[in-house]
Amino acid sequence: MDNTYHTLINQTFNFPQEDFKVKNDYLQYNDLDIKALIDKYGTPLKLTYLPKIGKQINKAKQMFAAAFKRHKYEGQYNYCYCTKSSHFSFIVEEALKHDIHIETSFAYDIEIIKKLYERKKINKETYIICNGYKQKSYTSRIAGLLNSGFKNVIPILDNKDELRAYIKSVKVPFNLGIRVAAEEEPSFPFYTSRLGIRAKDILEFYVDKIEGNEHRFQLKMLHIFLNKGIKDDIYYWSELNKVINLYCQLKKICPELDSINIGGGFPIKHSLGFEYDYQFMINEIVRNIKVACKKSKVPMPNIFTEFGSYTVGESMAHIYSVIGQKNQNDRETWYMIDSSFITTLPDTWGIGEKFLMLPINKWDNDYHRVVLGGITCDSHDYYDSEEHINEVFLPKITEGEPLYVGFFHTGAYQDQISGYGGIKHCLIPSPKHIIVGHDKNGKLTDWVYAKEQTAQSMLKILGYSK
Repeated sequence: MDNTYHTLINQTFNFPQEDFKVKNDYLQYNDLDIKALIDKYGTPLKLTYLPKIGKQINKAKQMFAAAFKRHKYEGQYNYCYCTKSSHFSFIVEEALKHDIHIETSFAYDIEIIKKLYERKKINKETYIICNGYKQKSYTSRIAGLLNSGFKNVIPILDNKDELRAYIKSVKVPFNLGIRVAAEEEPSFPFYTSRLGIRAKDILEFYVDKIEGNEHRFQLKMLHIFLNKGIKDDIYYWSELNKVINLYCQLKKICPELDSINIGGGFPIKHSLGFEYDYQFMINEIVRNIKVACKKSKVPMPNIFTEFGSYTVGESMAHIYSVIGQKNQNDRETWYMIDSSFITTLPDTWGIGEKFLMLPINKWDNDYHRVVLGGITCDSHDYYDSEEHINEVFLPKITEGEPLYVGFFHTGAYQDQISGYGGIKHCLIPSPKHIIVGHDKNGKLTDWVYAKEQTAQSMLKILGYSK
């Protein structure tokens, strides 16, 4: 009986797939020779593959264009990148190469906007969609952008009082949006999102505070954000249609309103068994908006999306070596990795997130069920389940080179949550970070973005050295 890991994958999934294939018993990711990068840089390492970002952006643009054509949709589509998914300059600047816009969520994002403008990565026509609950440090920076000539900065009001800050500090006419407080999923402990303004209050708020002041500020956008993202279920369509209907109501008394911003993005692939009909969902979103607008006899709005995870998530992988095997009882076999899940993939223990996990080598070896353990002293530093199955199967360890294990599509939020470059649990260092992208001649090249964190750098942060 053939019990190799290769056979297991071939029997369970359609394999190879677009981003994954095996060549000479080694896994390739986006046609990258991962083993060559391991030989060059060692493990643990983080790998960012920049070309994937543009590929995702262009795929979404093409699908929206197809939906607009199919439904004869009369608005425009604008793709925004949600910076909180990953703030790194090499990520944001790569995304901006593909004619997109930016969504912000905190005051310091505005400092990034200024730097991008200085570097000529954006201009004063770029849409800057400013989300989040805003402190004075945030509203003042937004006002600064508006006063300096950024024409398409749109602060999204999270509460009614926020407008006062802009009335006091913005010296030029400006546009604004309103975030509609969504109802939370039935499984959530609260009924309504803490963010945004209640739908039933928005019409009155517009009449009392915005209408009649069009010479100073205009309502241009309604915004909705759903934590679960764009999914084909009753909850999603119900919440989306609430905002569409509110748009239709407001449009009749607010001619300046011309955009709907759909926050909460597409899911990304966390399993070889992942299936999601992106084009169908986009078609349905566009169709629902058009039907409602035709029924209400109002113009169709421009559609904005704020894709974070979808943009950057599938561009990164975490690669580890299995440094030891432990059999603690008759049922559990532990593979110990040369890093920590808590410090490098915090979502695995914090919210039980599942990532696409595959071995890099030894595909022709027999497989068995194992638990992957990190090297911190914390009992929760482990990974023992996949999205598609409640077990982890990996090749058996044999003599020769170590087993290498990759976690793929890890590019969204992990660095932001774990605290990149700072002090981590048990002083486990941040792994080296390798970037793969095209040089000026279009040739694929790789370079070290960040070395593995040293003891000396940690001692400096902790105040033991200068």
